[in-house]
Amino acid sequence: MRLASTKQDPVTFLSLIRQCIDTKSISDIKKVQTQIMKSGFLLGFGDKLIDGYIKCGGVVDARKLFDELPKRHIVTWNSMISTHIGHKRTKEAIGLYKKMILEGVFPDEYTFSSILKGFSEMGSLREGQRAHGFSIILGLEASNVFVGSALVDMYSKFGQMRDAKLVADRVVKRDVVLFTALIVGYSQHGEDREALAVFVSMINGGVKANEYTFASILIACGNVENLWNGKLIHGLIIKSGFESVVASQTSLLTMYSKCGLIDDSLKVFKRFANPNPVTWTSLIVGLVQNGKEEVALTKFRQMTRNSINPNAFTLSSVLKACSSIAMLEEGKQIHAIVTKHGLDRDTYCGAALVDLYGKCGSTEMARLVFDDIIELDVVSMNSMVYSYAQNGLGHEALELFNRMKDLKLQPNDATFVSVLIACNNTGLVEEGCQIFASMKKNHNIELTRDHYACMVDLLGRSGRLEEAEALIEQVRSPDVVLWRSLISACGIHGEVKMAERIKDKVLKLAPGDEGTHVLLSNIYASTGNWSQVIEMKTTMREMRLKKDPAMTWVDIDREVHTFMAGDWSHPRSKEILETLTELMERVKSVGYVPDTRFVLQNLDEEKKERSLYYHSEKLAIAFALWRTSNKTTSIRIFKNLRVCGDCHNWIKYVSKVVNREIISRDSKRFHHFKNGLCSCGDYW
Repeated sequence: MRLASTKQDPVTFLSLIRQCIDTKSISDIKKVQTQIMKSGFLLGFGDKLIDGYIKCGGVVDARKLFDELPKRHIVTWNSMISTHIGHKRTKEAIGLYKKMILEGVFPDEYTFSSILKGFSEMGSLREGQRAHGFSIILGLEASNVFVGSALVDMYSKFGQMRDAKLVADRVVKRDVVLFTALIVGYSQHGEDREALAVFVSMINGGVKANEYTFASILIACGNVENLWNGKLIHGLIIKSGFESVVASQTSLLTMYSKCGLIDDSLKVFKRFANPNPVTWTSLIVGLVQNGKEEVALTKFRQMTRNSINPNAFTLSSVLKACSSIAMLEEGKQIHAIVTKHGLDRDTYCGAALVDLYGKCGSTEMARLVFDDIIELDVVSMNSMVYSYAQNGLGHEALELFNRMKDLKLQPNDATFVSVLIACNNTGLVEEGCQIFASMKKNHNIELTRDHYACMVDLLGRSGRLEEAEALIEQVRSPDVVLWRSLISACGIHGEVKMAERIKDKVLKLAPGDEGTHVLLSNIYASTGNWSQVIEMKTTMREMRLKKDPAMTWVDIDREVHTFMAGDWSHPRSKEILETLTELMERVKSVGYVPDTRFVLQNLDEEKKERSLYYHSEKLAIAFALWRTSNKTTSIRIFKNLRVCGDCHNWIKYVSKVVNREIISRDSKRFHHFKNGLCSCGDYW
């Protein structure tokens, strides 16, 4: 009614369109359009009406009117193209661009800045290259910084950094946007040193960095752990007044954590008034990467208390923290949060959950989570294969490895390491050898030291020591770890002379290698060569080398208790001793005989037997049984070193007499003890 009573002239129509834009009313614009058409002014007002529809969010209505107009201005073409790209209708935007050229309308700098983004979103490199050529013909590539920046951004997103750099070098007057696009491109494609070189060139050229430049270059510094440059850039940020900007602060936090300065990272975090989910996640990721898992979990709890919703990356990071320190109950609670946020089928969270349950010895739960993941990828497959490998389920790991071929997933380095560990932990020697042989034949696979280490351990533990040594000789520059693995295998099979020969090779590479001295000392002790043990220990004292003490810890009601061999400092030591004494009587009655070969001290037989009683895993199990005497749940213990043969045999008997499952994770793998048997089949 108001429209009908209004004077019908160009000025009035312009005023009405502006009012419709202010009220965001598409229905009113349609009424105005009807009156304009009746008045015969559509040709003059078509572009204004389209602009009105766009600003009110009516993309479909704008397109309908656009197609009806016999002639469109370049500004309208550009608005339609950029709007379609902004509304994720990139394919339609590209169609408009092509139609524009067919109708003889030449694109300008605004057209190229929009459509080049569209080509990168659609993954259409060839189309982008054609547009690049057109921009050269029109003289816009080098003379217009908008077009140059858009080209640099497009080539960077395609990973074509050489082309991105060539374009950047040709632009006559480069600005901060162009330099930042180039820096981001280099950083995102692992060329962080090149990113730093571009930043230096930009500063030397008198171009001032903005918050996005600083955020990107700090990430590059963190990636190459270049703390010196990182601190210089931090100073420049303060000088430029960007220290309080969220993007700069988050990147500072990330840079310090990647350089190992977690305390500095925490200091930066404290300056945030209201940290967002990205900042919280950056802090948590940094803490996990620096071995501060418990602090990361504390920060995660603070984050949720502050009503900050975690994303998939946050949750996968805290799940990784739980798996690293085997906090199963905490992990289950986070699993519930994952489910609450509908992320239980997310690829990242799914893989992290599989990893958590696998590293906590619960392969059944790991498989349940794995089977629920909608889109399986190499990461989730690797997590499940590794879960099976750690828990000694070699055949299941091989079955999943073979399934990857059916799913057309290409195994990577981590896949092969996991499947070789699976073969090693289950004694599948021939299967492991076949997989390794196939890797050597496949030119697309680069054998790493980890692959060789798995094979050396597999061959060595199975007694094929000469083959293991020959394999090490094939490595271009074998390191201490490979040779030390072979010495360990010599100890299993009592090959003292070979161990001594290999020791000489190791000590040439690393004269002060602590692990080699400890291994050889243990080999001498296991064969009763006590004079050599004394000599080795004297050498170690002179070199100030120390053997890591064996420690076992157990989590009871979310409280971690740590034990060391012969250590009676625990406040419940009396109850532990009573429980342990009773256990010893019970297991001996059903066949347990202490194996004193695993006592690495020169004692009489009775004292050797007594020293075996007080190994750290025995103390931990005795405590756990005392604390949970009224329960039938599984007992989970964790040890920092490999479980010894006597303790392994003892735990088998304990699982039988107490009728409870005992799950033990040592430095190499999981052992599931139940009814007097171990999941490893005694291939420990």
